[in-house]
Amino acid sequence: MPMTAPRLTSLHRRRLREVWRSAGWPAQDIVEAELLAMGLLERQHDAAGRCTLRVTDAGIQTLAESAALNRAVRSDHEALVEQVAQAQLREGRIAWRGLSLRAKVVTQEDEGWQMAMPDVFSVRHTSVAAYLQPVVHEIKVRRADLLADLRRPAKRAAYLDMAGALYYVLAEGIGRVEDVPPECGVMEMRAGVLQTLRPAPVRALAHEAGLPFAVWMALARATPVPRPESEQRRLGEAGLSENAENPDSPDSHEIVERPDTDGG
Repeated sequence: MPMTAPRLTSLHRRRLREVWRSAGWPAQDIVEAELLAMGLLERQHDAAGRCTLRVTDAGIQTLAESAALNRAVRSDHEALVEQVAQAQLREGRIAWRGLSLRAKVVTQEDEGWQMAMPDVFSVRHTSVAAYLQPVVHEIKVRRADLLADLRRPAKRAAYLDMAGALYYVLAEGIGRVEDVPPECGVMEMRAGVLQTLRPAPVRALAHEAGLPFAVWMALARATPVPRPESEQRRLGEAGLSENAENPDSPDSHEIVERPDTDGG
């Protein structure tokens, strides 16, 4: 019976990178054996008979192709993250990218604390904690990443601890609504337009302050996504125009001296 050639997986690519960055001491496990069989690694022996591993020219080519693919995926991911963040701004919300937040996780298998890194986290522009309506948007541009993420219920539990709604935002064609658990909403980028395929169920947060204290502190230290420069300019021009029409407006003067009303 003919043997089936091993298929190159992310585990193989990761081991190949580790060997490339290390002294190449063998681990003598199945992953290493398969890389040797694929011709991506080769064994070398020194004068003392010690065996080390060397990445072959074919292995170097595989590393270069993998790096190019990862850069392309990161670029697509970052572009979609930016589009989602700007969509939140247009809805009048405050948005953050790349936060690291501590959340309490309670699942059937485990209970404890873990760090969560939502792609986009946003809240309503309000000072009333009960009206914040925090939302997490998790961005996926590859089906393999989506399926791997869906196998991590603790990650979704962490997001739902800090937000009243969770959306998966998918690049076109990488998944279906049925792939995503019902406690999450689903959005898809179609022909450059974000479309909501299933609204996320909105739930009230269990925290009295609207958000966990650790999330409040993280938001206080982080910088929100800036509004487009064109919008900022329009707001500034509107303010200048109003002040020009009303020279008595306090904002039209650098210093405003208020009269003493205490009678002293």
